[in-house]
Amino acid sequence: MRNDKSFKGKPRRNFSDNENKGADSNKSRRSVKRDEVPDFSRKPKFKKEKEENVVVSDKMRLNRFVANAGVCSRRDADALIAKGEITVNGKVVTQMGVSVTMSDDVRHNGKKLNAETKIYVLLNKPKDYVTTVEDKHAKRTVMDLVADASTERIYPVGRLDKQTTGLLLITNDGDLTKVLTHPKHQAKKIYHVFLDKPVFSSHIDQLAQGITLEDGPVHADAVSFVEKEDKTQVGIEIHSGRNRIVRRMFEHLGYKVMKLDRVYFAGLTKQGIPRGKWRYLSQKEITRLKAGFVK
Repeated sequence: MRNDKSFKGKPRRNFSDNENKGADSNKSRRSVKRDEVPDFSRKPKFKKEKEENVVVSDKMRLNRFVANAGVCSRRDADALIAKGEITVNGKVVTQMGVSVTMSDDVRHNGKKLNAETKIYVLLNKPKDYVTTVEDKHAKRTVMDLVADASTERIYPVGRLDKQTTGLLLITNDGDLTKVLTHPKHQAKKIYHVFLDKPVFSSHIDQLAQGITLEDGPVHADAVSFVEKEDKTQVGIEIHSGRNRIVRRMFEHLGYKVMKLDRVYFAGLTKQGIPRGKWRYLSQKEITRLKAGFVK
């Protein structure tokens, strides 16, 4: 299977003992239901009725404009507005909820503010690159790969460890970053895992049911073999953002992860992005993410 393609394997309703010669046929185990296993051959779908209600506008709340300009947080911006320290086109604004555009003259104590342009870059990360903005001990960081993408300061959304490859979103949109990294929003992530030996079907079931690691319980939202004939390749869907979580889950069951590739993140795929390359998100993709389509 090529790394720049979606998984071709189709999900199964259950895993029989015969699917893995090493599996213990004497043990009963829970079947993995079809709706628990991702169909890697399908593209992500979005609810049309919700998408049609999304209105794209160049307007933004005044407190957000002030926060984007780097003055302070949104909450503190509300306080500045209430104190009369913010002017819009020469007029003091103290009312909450006022909207402005990028062409408006917004000032704080007489100093003109410039809300930075939001940049959204999707990178297909190669291995041996550290996911950080700066690291004096790292020879190469993901920021080296997107150096020409923006003059604005941008930063990775979440982390992929040094040896993990695949999708990484890089942006300066702090609000969207919070949505995509906060566990309650359950941004979907799918990984293609290459193991050092065939995986027992009973262990596939265990990952779906849940296991307990040193930092607490965790379970796969969906899991299946990628290729019917190759039990060393597994597709796993998970929303947990805990450090090295996929590697640790398989290590807990006695496997070594040889390669780990993130092929899906919050509705985004690697299609058309060679390893080590990047592209800007389309306006449609940005709108979907901001509207909450992260699964």
